[in-house]
Amino acid sequence: MNRPARLRRGLANAGWYLLVGVLALAVILPFAWMLATSFKGQKEVFSFPPTWIPQHFEWQNYLQVWQEAPFARYFLNSTIVALAVTAGQLTSCVLAAFAFARMNFKGKNFMFLLFLSTTMISTQVTLIPSYLIMKQLDWIDHYQALIVPFLANAFGVFMIRQSFRTIPRELEEAARLDGCGRLRFLVQILLPLCRPILASQGLFAFMGNWNSYLWPLIVTNSDSMRTLQIGLRYFVSGEGGTQWGVYMAAAVLVSLPVIAVYFLVQKTFIESMATTGLKDI
Repeated sequence: MNRPARLRRGLANAGWYLLVGVLALAVILPFAWMLATSFKGQKEVFSFPPTWIPQHFEWQNYLQVWQEAPFARYFLNSTIVALAVTAGQLTSCVLAAFAFARMNFKGKNFMFLLFLSTTMISTQVTLIPSYLIMKQLDWIDHYQALIVPFLANAFGVFMIRQSFRTIPRELEEAARLDGCGRLRFLVQILLPLCRPILASQGLFAFMGNWNSYLWPLIVTNSDSMRTLQIGLRYFVSGEGGTQWGVYMAAAVLVSLPVIAVYFLVQKTFIESMATTGLKDI
C-alpha cells in the first residue's frame, strides 16, 4: 500500500474514532452527571458554575432513598417481575421458534406472518383491552397482571427462529439417527449453539420490563405492588420540593441492575450481533 493510500486510510480511521468518541461522550455524560449529582446537597445542585466533582459528598442521599420510601419493596417487585418475564419469554420464544424453524405443519408460514404482524400494533392500542381483561380476571394489583401479558414476545420468536434456521439440517438428521428426540435436540444441541441470541433476547426482556412504567402504573394501586420506575415519583415534588440529590441517588440504584446484567451477558451479546445471520422468511 502506497503512502497516500495509507494516509487516507489513517484519516478515515481517525474520523471514525472521533465520531464514535463523540457519540460515546453523549451517552456517558448524562449518566456521569446523574452520578455526580447523587452525592451533592440541595444547594450544590443549583450552584453556578456547576461542578462535576461534589465539594462535599452527601453519602446520606443513598441512605435516605431506603428510609423515605418503601424502596426495598419496589426493588423486590421489579426484580420478581423482570426475572419472571425474562424466564417466561425465553421459554415461550424458544418453543415457538423451534416449531416455526424446525417443524413442518400446514399453514406454518401463514401463521408465522400473522404472528409477526402483531409487532406492528402499537402497545397503546391494546392498553385498554388488556386492562379490561386483567380486571375481568381480578388480577389488578397482583403480580399476574405485571407478568402474564408479557410472557410471549413476537420479536423474540422472530430473532430466535432466524438463529435456529442457521443450524444445518444435517446436524438434526445425524442426531435423530443416534436416537435423539426433538426435545433433547433442542435442549442439548440447538440452545448451546444459539446461546448468543438467547442472551440478547434475555437482555432485551429484562431491560424492557425493568424500565416499564405505564403498564405497572395502570394495573397497580397499592405501594406494596409498585415497581421501581413508579417509585421514583415518590422523590419528585415531595415535602419541601424535589430533593434532587436523593432523586438522583435513587435513579443510580435503579440503573445498576441493568448495567450489571449487561456486563454479565456482554460477551455473548456482542457475539450475537457479529455472527447471527438472517434468512428470508
